[in-house]
Parts: sequence; structure tokens; C-alpha cells
Amino acid sequence: MRSIVLTKGVPDFSEGAVSFDEDGHLERGKTPTVMNPNDGFALEAALQTRVRHGGHVSGMSMGPPSYAEVLQEAMESVYTDDSYLLTDRELAASDTWATSITLSAGLETYMEEVGDIDLVFAGFKSADGETGQTGPQTAWAMGWPIVTHVIALEIDPDERRLRAKRLVEGDVDEIETVEAPLPCFVVTDPEFEPTYRKASHRLTHKRLRAETEQRAADHEEHLTTWGHEDLNLDPEYIGLDGSPTIVSSVDPIPKAPSERDATMVDPDDPDGMTEVLDQLQPYAAGGD
Repeated sequence: MRSIVLTKGVPDFSEGAVSFDEDGHLERGKTPTVMNPNDGFALEAALQTRVRHGGHVSGMSMGPPSYAEVLQEAMESVYTDDSYLLTDRELAASDTWATSITLSAGLETYMEEVGDIDLVFAGFKSADGETGQTGPQTAWAMGWPIVTHVIALEIDPDERRLRAKRLVEGDVDEIETVEAPLPCFVVTDPEFEPTYRKASHRLTHKRLRAETEQRAADHEEHLTTWGHEDLNLDPEYIGLDGSPTIVSSVDPIPKAPSERDATMVDPDDPDGMTEVLDQLQPYAAGGD
């Protein structure tokens, strides 16, 4: 069973150093980057599939060279075997359409050079764009079936079919079970939780974790980098030139107004501190 997990880097908004150019495009090379949180669920689904059925899991990302660190994080957290980074200047400023075209080319190149793919896992949406388009668009470009909002899945290797439970329009109260032939795309929902019920699965999970420690430390030895020429992509159909999305403006997110009043108390004021303790005491005692 051979799987690919599509993951990306997103701006680390907690650092407060997000940089945009004069046209409103995010300058990823100047912005601290972390792995997209929703991709973690896709990685866990791929790991669960590998633990249960064996095989190989690769991480793939499109972005600047710094995204190699994101792929290394994927290897450290869910034990991917190797990584593939699609990167060069011609790919810069891609919207979801151009990104999907590039990723589909990456998957096709992978199949030509490495081997057939059974499953491609993708996160629900990214923390920066939140469009949820890249996974479905890449599946469309490949001509493969796709199952979205997946919260649990089973694979029948002999029948080469996926059976999955998915939320209906993101509603946690309504779940449907669907089937799809392999190869196919799986877009995991944040409600996805991996399960390892058998002792053999837990032992395999432990073994994979031990094997990955050294591999992740030498991540560069397991990283393959492809540019647009390696992917046989025309520059007119990728990057900014191949992106039909137009950014009209970028507005800062306003700070939410405070809904609480703050009372300043001098710690050297005995009466003030006594009043604070009197107010907190009911909560410490388990009151409401």
C-alpha cells in the first residue's frame, strides 16, 4: 500500500511577523512557517493505513525551500518514509488552481519514477487560505475519486476499495458511509481519530517510531526536490502567471473587543489582595 500525504507550510501567525508584498501576496520566504494544523489529521490517517496494511508513506509539499522543514516535521510526527518538495521561482505566488496543477504533476512524476500510488491524503483546509480547494482540485486534475470530511476509514487491499465514514456537510450529527475504488483521494476532517485496536498494530506503531528517529535526523538524505522542469510544467500555467485568482486587497484582522473589565490590584495592598482572595475562594472550593 503506497500513500502520499499532501502537506504545506502556513504562516506562523503567533510570531506576528507575517509579510506581504505591495500587491498583497504573502511573502513566504520572509514569514515564519509551521506545518498546516489540519494536515496532521491527513498524516495520522496515512499512518493508520500503513500500520494496518504495511507499505510506504511519502510526504509531498509545494513551496519555497524552507518547506523542507515542514516535511521533516511530518517525518518526525507520523513516520513518513521520504519527502518530495516541489519548488522553484516559477511556482511562486500560485493560487489553489496553479498549486493543484503542480501537485498533480508531482504525483504523476512520482508514479513514473517511484511507483503506483494507492491513496493520496490531504488536509481539510489550510490555516492561511481556508478555501478547502487544493485537495479536490488535485483529485480532479488526476481524474481520481475523492472522499471528503473523512472521520474513519478501512481499506480492502484485495478488492482495492476504500470504505469510509464521513460527516455530511461537516455536521457531527449526520454521518454517512461511502465506498470508492483505489486509487483515490481522502480529505480528512478534524474529527478524524486513528485507532489501533490490535496488539500487533500497537507494536508496529512503536517499531515505526523507533525506526524514524534516525531517518528524521538525516532528513535531507530522504528528501527529493523537483522544479517545474522536472515536472514538465509550462511556466505560463503555474505560479502567478497561471493563477486566475486576483487579490483585490489585504486587510488586517481587527482585534476583538474585550468583554471583561479589569481591576488593577497592587500586590502590596493588604485590603486589595484580601478582596481578590474573597472573590476567588468560591471557585477554589468548587463553586460556580
